[in-house]
Amino acid sequence: MCGLTGFLQIGGFYAAEASALAGRMAEQIVTRGPDGAGVWVDDNAGIAFAHRRLAILDLSPAGQQPMASNSGRYIIVFNGEIYNHLALRDELERIGWPPVWRGHSDTETLLAGFEVWGIEATLRRTVGMFAIALWDREQRTLTLMRDRMGEKPVYYGWQGDAFLFGSELKALKLHPMFRGSIDRDAITLLLRHNTIPAPYSIYRDIRKLPPGTFATLRLADCGQQVEPTVVRYWSLAEAAERGQREGFSGSESDAILQLETKISEAVALQQIADVPLGAFLSGGIDSSAVVALMQTQSARPVKTFTIGFHEAGYNEAEHAKAVARHLGTDHTELYVSSDEALAVIPRLPTLYDEPFSDSSQIPTFLVSQLARQHVTVSLSGDGGDELFGGYSRYFLARSLWNKVKSLPAPGRQAVAAAIRSVPVGALNELGKVLSFALPARLRERPIGDRAHKLAEILAAKTPECIYRDLISHWKHPAELVHGATEPGTVLTDLGAMPPLPDFEHRMMYMDTLSYLPDDILVKVDRAAMGVSMETRVPFLDHRVVEFAWRLPLSLKIRNEQGKWLLRQVLYRHVPKELIERPKMGFGVPIDHWLRGPLRDWAESLLDESRLKREGFFDPQPIRRLWAEHLSGQRNWQYYLWDVLMFQAWLELQLSIE
Repeated sequence: MCGLTGFLQIGGFYAAEASALAGRMAEQIVTRGPDGAGVWVDDNAGIAFAHRRLAILDLSPAGQQPMASNSGRYIIVFNGEIYNHLALRDELERIGWPPVWRGHSDTETLLAGFEVWGIEATLRRTVGMFAIALWDREQRTLTLMRDRMGEKPVYYGWQGDAFLFGSELKALKLHPMFRGSIDRDAITLLLRHNTIPAPYSIYRDIRKLPPGTFATLRLADCGQQVEPTVVRYWSLAEAAERGQREGFSGSESDAILQLETKISEAVALQQIADVPLGAFLSGGIDSSAVVALMQTQSARPVKTFTIGFHEAGYNEAEHAKAVARHLGTDHTELYVSSDEALAVIPRLPTLYDEPFSDSSQIPTFLVSQLARQHVTVSLSGDGGDELFGGYSRYFLARSLWNKVKSLPAPGRQAVAAAIRSVPVGALNELGKVLSFALPARLRERPIGDRAHKLAEILAAKTPECIYRDLISHWKHPAELVHGATEPGTVLTDLGAMPPLPDFEHRMMYMDTLSYLPDDILVKVDRAAMGVSMETRVPFLDHRVVEFAWRLPLSLKIRNEQGKWLLRQVLYRHVPKELIERPKMGFGVPIDHWLRGPLRDWAESLLDESRLKREGFFDPQPIRRLWAEHLSGQRNWQYYLWDVLMFQAWLELQLSIE
């Protein structure tokens, strides 16, 4: 795991100046690679590469980057791990390439593959996670590449006469030509999704490379500042459609055995490292399955890590401890106080580099910080929910659609319009007056909120619309951001949806394409790399992903409970009673903190005159939600955290300028 950056300069540059600049850019992402640094420049072509190294495989100088291929044609900077690189070496050696290996790093293996098979064929052969920048000295082309599932980040874009690229925005921003005009349209995506999904970034002219693609820029075209040509070498849509079309023909017992075998193979490959290795363990199904299969392959106790909170509703540490005790792992837990968690918040704008408002970023950073004291690599259970139907919203969306779809559409629309015509506050006041006549369960939440939520569901034209509403924070974010139009995403471009017959599978597809890489994997990558630790995700081995898409829905969701098949694998190693409990998630009590220790901080960022002066948001809706949250009438933590994370990020940018 490392960090990369660089630039392609129209008209060339002075080598010494470019080398120094590239080195300073890489220094901005030193936490991604504290073990070494390297720079390579070609002043005639105007290309500069810089690299920060976190040594995981081949700790010797033979693994240092930038690295040249055997023939000298290719120069590479690489972030990630190619888990099957030894198998690729065997394949190369069988055809007589190369005459001598200089070391045993996967970087050298990649370069040999590019020499022999070319870029796309090599990427198709890989099993791994990666972000790669490759310069072809013969063709004079720059190619950026990203792994299939989007575990590793790549930003790129033109700023003046320079084409910039790198693992994080902070590296690009050090280049003197970087201007970074804030993209107001991207802010609307943040407000809806709590992240800015690829290909967008917070800056108008900077993009994120989508997962499963590579982008090529030819030096001959650079006089026109054309955008690179993006090619998809692996498609989730094709994998999902093909998997469901071909299907799984075996019995349930066959499916359990095959799933365990595939995850075990992924775990085995991802345990290869020349540094200490462990795993995050929450005690939930996904992380417990990964740890259980790690322990079956290990002669000594696996190092596992969890953090706990004293607030009962947010604490999974006791469950993790029970699973660890049963499996016999070397378990470390740390109970974190509210003050320790709150101390992370000022670091978030720098850590995440662009506005990002999934509040579980806080415990994710804390558990990464804990694990880094003992290991350099940690495996995680991310991806299990998306692949095996683990989110409760899958059942809820289906249930809601089944209830409304039988009603005539015109009637539903009319009722929804009538409800919306009455303000939420007025309905809430009416609910208070009539509360004596309402069942107890309907008194817990203001009736106006429930009524308007019902209106949104009634107005839905498709089940996907219901799903989009369930996973959205601000429902009409473009109305909040001055001068903005909300861009299209996978949630709105349903024409690109593969022909999946099950609504639940369509939801899982959308989550795997967007929520997983744009939220979950961003959260884990930035938190772990912020403490110089590599994370690996066995469920995202693309062979596990493709197998999961062959499975019928009945092997994933049963009786409104997800991950049926994965549970059966886990029960072979961990007693059912240690696992079966309500899902908590991985969060912190932001709602209470905003009314308590974070109140002054939030008030400063949400000050009405400040919002007007900065000019991004309409202050009135934000101030209304803030007042309702402080009063305890409503819990607007998710909506407010979206705005607060943008405001905190903006404050940092203004202070730097």
